[in-house]
Amino acid sequence: ETAAEIRYFDKIGIDAVGMSTVPETIVANYLGMKVLGIACITNMATGIQQKKHSHEDVVKTAKIASENFVKWVANTVKNI
Repeated sequence: ETAAEIRYFDKIGIDAVGMSTVPETIVANYLGMKVLGIACITNMATGIQQKKHSHEDVVKTAKIASENFVKWVANTVKNI
């Protein structure tokens, strides 16, 4: 996302953007599949924080969240 996109999203009231699941969801929908979208937000958007983005920080955040996230997903899928 660009800084301009983030400013726009803020103006229209969007709190989170998950762009990485969109292509897969479009294909699944085209194929007639039901889709449940679940995302783990691992970083702040461009311009939101002063710290420069890094892949290492994203991986670190994902690792911290992964144990609880996996349990939550397994429980959610079990109850569908």
